Amino acid sequence: MASLVDRIRSYLSSPQGRRNVEKAKMMARDPRNQRRLREFMNRFRSGGSRH
Repeated sequence: MASLVDRIRSYLSSPQGRRNVEKAKMMARDPRNQRRLREFMNRFRSGGSRH
């Protein structure tokens, strides 16, 4: 049985994996997504739960 890392590596080298990597890179460059991630991380770091 292939290890988890081997399975991930295999997926990332497949055409679908490469498409998803490019999509993730494009989304990471989006300033709105960067702001959302910063806000999420700040909430996570503060330890406060907001409902």
